[in-house]
Amino acid sequence: MGRDRAADRIPRAATSWEGGVMAPRQVAEGRQHRVSEVDEDRAVAALELAWADGGYHGFCTDGGLWSAISSAGEVLTGDTPDTLTAAIRAHWQARQ
Repeated sequence: MGRDRAADRIPRAATSWEGGVMAPRQVAEGRQHRVSEVDEDRAVAALELAWADGGYHGFCTDGGLWSAISSAGEVLTGDTPDTLTAAIRAHWQARQ
């Protein structure tokens, strides 16, 4: 209960919503992006911000594959920022 986990510190307004990473203002205005419209640089930056303190780095996307590297050197992947986040969450929880 008193644990401070990187997964718990993800800013909810900046996490993905239906395949896209949303800025707080976009959420408030009800705007959303599909994965094909995701600003990849902003999505990678949001993933780094959310997970770097949890031991994940090397976030990137190439040809529709999103990836990150764990502190143990494991490569985690997903087809979208959402699926990569799910893979990181599962990996994080398995390590606890």
